[in-house]
Amino acid sequence: MECLYCKGDMIKSSAPFNIDRNGYHITWESIPAWVCSQCGEALFEDKEVKHIQKALEKLDDETKHLLLKSA
Repeated sequence: MECLYCKGDMIKSSAPFNIDRNGYHITWESIPAWVCSQCGEALFEDKEVKHIQKALEKLDDETKHLLLKSA
């Protein structure tokens, strides 16, 4: 596989994922990914993206409940 940015070789490894969203910050230190051996750009496969999206949906729902209770 070739990096979309620098055309370097992508290797199967892991990469961090960070997001600031709806009043919270999430960091996962090691998500399976393709990582460019040249520039370090990470590419997550569909399976990992779906798991991340599912986790964020649940966190969004729980955050709504927390914010409603504190109002």
